[in-house]
Amino acid sequence: MQEFLNWTIDTIRDDKLIGSWMEERKYDWTPLVAKSITSLLDKGRSVLIITDDDREWFAQYILSNINSTKNQRPLLPFYDFKSFTHQIKNLKTESDIELIKDMLSISFPKGYTFWYIGRSQSVKSTIAKISKNSLLWIFDEEIPNSFTLRSDNEALDTQLLQMFRLYNKTLSAVLYAQIDVYK
Repeated sequence: MQEFLNWTIDTIRDDKLIGSWMEERKYDWTPLVAKSITSLLDKGRSVLIITDDDREWFAQYILSNINSTKNQRPLLPFYDFKSFTHQIKNLKTESDIELIKDMLSISFPKGYTFWYIGRSQSVKSTIAKISKNSLLWIFDEEIPNSFTLRSDNEALDTQLLQMFRLYNKTLSAVLYAQIDVYK
């Protein structure tokens, strides 16, 4: 079984569809992804995907590909958060957020984690940022325990697709005991 950091570097170098820029960010990437996958596979938490308005296409891309039969692995609990509440843009108070958290606690007794992709200033980011288990791909702001990107980067969409490709490969590698993300 290969060590996660070394596997990540090898995968980035071997997969021509994953940009070399990811190797420069390996120390940002590996702890966040390890925590996310541990939450999903060991703790049985479902993943609720939230994006800002400009990245809704990316949420659909993730959801269309994460459980594709091409992956040849078990189906995993990834969901579009919009399907649970269309009122996310109306979150104004802590009470509103508590009501949503109560609903999610009932719906997901083993727990849940948010995967947020987008600008930090988006109202949609509010609920994901208050959860300590969230996987955050944040634009234009340094937030602890997040992967930061620049929204003015012309290659941003390509980078997101490359990041998803690496994340998806990591899921398969962990499921098939090729790597250990727990160390």
